[in-house]
Amino acid sequence: MTAVGSLKGRRIVVTRAREQAGDLVRALQDHGAEAVIAPVIRIQPLADLGGLRAALTGLSAYRWVVFTSQNAVQIVFDRLVAWGLTPRVFSSTSVAAIGTATADALTVRGVVPALVPAEFVAEALAEALVQRSGGTLNGASVLIPSAEDAREALSTGLRQRGAKVENIAVYRTVPVQTDLSGLAKDISLGRIDAVTFTSSSTVRSFVDLVGRPAATSGRFVAATIGPVTADTARELGLREIIEAEPHTVPGLVESLARRFA
Repeated sequence: MTAVGSLKGRRIVVTRAREQAGDLVRALQDHGAEAVIAPVIRIQPLADLGGLRAALTGLSAYRWVVFTSQNAVQIVFDRLVAWGLTPRVFSSTSVAAIGTATADALTVRGVVPALVPAEFVAEALAEALVQRSGGTLNGASVLIPSAEDAREALSTGLRQRGAKVENIAVYRTVPVQTDLSGLAKDISLGRIDAVTFTSSSTVRSFVDLVGRPAATSGRFVAATIGPVTADTARELGLREIIEAEPHTVPGLVESLARRFA
């Protein structure tokens, strides 16, 4: 593990939604960095969650419930309480989480996931679900509470293996309307060492808000949480891109610490 203080003096931008940024900000500060908080997205629960309510009251119909983000966990469990239900409803099914942060979010709410894949991406999760289910998902019903614009990789992979997948959108990622001209100027003047990206939506919104000249200037390290986010950064023309290993917030900070060591 890289020594604490290894990012001393580095100014690192956190683009996560404000309500999610705390763990990343603290981890950067623990390594001596100055965290520049500049949320470029916010998480908006959908108004109509009737489909989710129906699913939660009949979870025994599903072999698996799969959570692919902490956002989905937050919104599902918030609604659970509002509808007078308890986490015990999940005892009639098996729960999977895409990564350790999502698993932790479930565990603190009283639901310990039966499955977390070794690699925190959709394709690995689909494969792990097949293996855990004895090599086949033929006829198995899988519920995925997800973002409105979620990738199709997980659903497609599960359907190809015979599963009946029900995707229920529970939130959308909305770009924040804010003036980041000051941040764009700091980038152009070399005052920003790195910008962190925890989803493709943060990359897209960042580029829109600071403008392409600053975003593609190559004057900062683009630190991405995983391969999908890294691909989006490359597609949009960001220059020096590093990828967290593992694909977690601690992995993201450690990757930055190694880069600036």
